[in-house]
Amino acid sequence: MGKSAQLGLHVWLPDAMEGPTPVSALIHAATMVTAGIFLVAKCSPLFELSNVARELIVIVGALTAFFAATVAITQNDIKKIIAYSTCSQLGYMFMACGLSAYNVAIFHLMTHAFFKALLFLGAGNVIHAMHHEQNIQKMGNCWKKIPCTYTLMWIGSLALSGIFPFAGFYSKDLIIEHAYSTDSFAFVISLVVAFFTAFYSWRLLLLVFHSQKQSKINIHEAPKIMLIPLLILAFGSVFSGVWGANILNITSNAFWKSSLVMIDEHGVHNFFIKLLPTLASLSGIALAYLIYQYQVIRQIKSKFLLKFLQNKWYFDEVYEFVIIAPIRFISRLLWKFDVKAIDSFGQMVL
Repeated sequence: MGKSAQLGLHVWLPDAMEGPTPVSALIHAATMVTAGIFLVAKCSPLFELSNVARELIVIVGALTAFFAATVAITQNDIKKIIAYSTCSQLGYMFMACGLSAYNVAIFHLMTHAFFKALLFLGAGNVIHAMHHEQNIQKMGNCWKKIPCTYTLMWIGSLALSGIFPFAGFYSKDLIIEHAYSTDSFAFVISLVVAFFTAFYSWRLLLLVFHSQKQSKINIHEAPKIMLIPLLILAFGSVFSGVWGANILNITSNAFWKSSLVMIDEHGVHNFFIKLLPTLASLSGIALAYLIYQYQVIRQIKSKFLLKFLQNKWYFDEVYEFVIIAPIRFISRLLWKFDVKAIDSFGQMVL
């Protein structure tokens, strides 16, 4: 839970944004945070022995996906939005593991690595173009000046939102379909999170590239050395899903053999259910356009709800009060005891 930033142990993940953008891309997309999912999948024979453990994983994963998605829709730091998106997608993977779809969880882990690294490095290009500005509210109207980065960010956002034929469509939709067959709670939450995912992705795109704010700084496209890695990742964001599903056959028992526990596949034959994740994503995109492009719908009127989400459900404040402040107080007492008692005793002996 800690390594994969699940709810309660997630607070380190957005703080890891202080590092350089390529480091963020590695941490959040392909290496450290996904190691927890890999560990759960590799331990699938153990988890299959306990229904309670798997149910707990489903609940934790669903709540993490929902929590992180709701926070991402109100953040203004471009990298923190993508960081909370990572947290949300990890919740999806945990849900898949809890539903015994370990193969689907690893499939989503693989596709997610491409488009999340693409989004992080794309955000790095934007920050570079904006002379180290990270607040999306201070950006805008620059899509013509950095067209390559703009196009690549679109590809990453489409893959993250699960729009056909991008990679996320193949892996994330499989998780949602599996949830429909096995757990109604996970199914409903996964659809809501799909809606929020598309919403915050297009909120970022619209505010960064299409907001009517006129920037006074000289905005320029990133050099080729910064664009080449993005092109490679964009290729994976488009084709890794169809490649994994249809060529590698990554969800089949023939691919995994005895590496993972494989349960009987839950095929969803209802066309409407298969269409629901895409409809949820398109609805999120449409709402983002109505709010941020056309101003047809006003933003959240409830100041309390807005503040609650902007302050990340007050996890940091609760941890400060419950954990950090008592430890600091006890440490100060022990330090004073050390200085007055132990140090003075040492001086007496000397």
